Amino acid sequence: MSLLHHDARREPLAALSRFRGEFYSCLTARSDALFELADAVLCGDGPVRSLAELSLVGEHRRGHGSLYAALAQGRIDAERMRWTLASVPLPRAADGRLVLAVDVTCWLRPTAHTSPQRILCHTYGRGKDQHIPVPGWPYSIVCALEPGRSSWTAPLDALRLAPGDDTATVTARQLRDLLKRLVTTGQWQTGDPDVLVIADAGYDAPRLAFLLRDLPVQVLARMRSDRVLRRPAPLREPHTRGRPPRHGGEFVFGQPGTWGTPDTETVTGTRLYGTALTRSWDRLHPRLTHRSSWAAADGTLPIAEGTVIRLDTDHLPSGAAPKPVWLWWSGTNASEADTDRLWQAYLRRFDIEHTFRLLKQTLGWTCPKIRTPEAADRWTWLILAAYTQLRLARPLAADRRRPWEKPVSSDRLTPARVRRDFRHIRPTAACPARAPKPTRPGPGRPPGRKNTRPTRRYDVHTPRKTGTVTSRNKKSTTPRPRRTG
Repeated sequence: MSLLHHDARREPLAALSRFRGEFYSCLTARSDALFELADAVLCGDGPVRSLAELSLVGEHRRGHGSLYAALAQGRIDAERMRWTLASVPLPRAADGRLVLAVDVTCWLRPTAHTSPQRILCHTYGRGKDQHIPVPGWPYSIVCALEPGRSSWTAPLDALRLAPGDDTATVTARQLRDLLKRLVTTGQWQTGDPDVLVIADAGYDAPRLAFLLRDLPVQVLARMRSDRVLRRPAPLREPHTRGRPPRHGGEFVFGQPGTWGTPDTETVTGTRLYGTALTRSWDRLHPRLTHRSSWAAADGTLPIAEGTVIRLDTDHLPSGAAPKPVWLWWSGTNASEADTDRLWQAYLRRFDIEHTFRLLKQTLGWTCPKIRTPEAADRWTWLILAAYTQLRLARPLAADRRRPWEKPVSSDRLTPARVRRDFRHIRPTAACPARAPKPTRPGPGRPPGRKNTRPTRRYDVHTPRKTGTVTSRNKKSTTPRPRRTG
């Protein structure tokens, strides 16, 4: 190994070692067993299928009993873990902006009838447009996105939704706390571009932008194609009586006659989608009512104005017929450069789907049959810590490809390929977990003694044995003499 190559590996290795030390400090109870459990997830030969198989990995030096006890009785300082994730190096866009993607993914638990705090999660069926509600634990996860096409993200926070929680309210509180940590750790400073938060159509984008209006945050979300928005209220003519209108004309997504002339229009050539035509309309807002999430609002409802962007493409990589994509941006007065930057940033939101697939199918996030939601939270933080270690070990990993796979450069390795080489990276990184204490087997039963206690069977009804009838409790059959006089 050359000296230059050694210096290039020194800084990523130090960052990985620091994170492993901080991660170990977040484990406040049964820390050694939990830390080695995360290493077993990283060093397994294949996808994680069950917890019992993780106890057979060489990096897990304890028995399978300690593995289950660590998840059931261990403790993780979740708040300190959030600060640790916010302090690692984060990817940024080309203009130095932090781009965050927020989405809800579910840990389905349909057969866990005794597990508390389950919620009906909407899942897609095999048919077209089929939504099947399945009980499970939904988690709101926030990740930082990379600028180019990549399967890597940087998970920053995970929060389990409780029954009765409003998704927009919980997400706004989650993002508010996250931005506070990013400012404290120096990830965002005064003068930096506003943080861009990207969400899918399942979020109420105007409400999310209204809840975060006092923060340096911009919201970009997809809207359904059947939405109806309103234009700004027209100027009031003089000598007009009555209450002034608060909303202007309608902007119906499905009726091109209501669109009018777009404020900006750009045409961009792409490799995967052909020609991309984008048009934007400024200062459009939904007409809010005192229903659903705004039912508890008092007084006059706000007007959340934004920019609507329509994206049309020639074709899709899958060969399916392309459909128009409607986006809503919380900013106004968007230029042509802003329009191109926004729709390209929205395409990067789908990188979080690759992260969810890796967490579930490779790292085994939803494989264990955990009963309590507290244990599910511990396992979730272990998986996020394991994924962060893979991201920090990305510059250190070698390409250990299968014979049928094409070789790729070190900067294009996927998380699954980095995991193959983590077993060779782990000995060079810090490992604060202590070795298990040596134990001796118990003395057992003394020689010559047999176990005479019968084993109680719970599958059949065992009648209770009656005691010996004594003269004290024996019922007398002699008739008593009748009292006379």
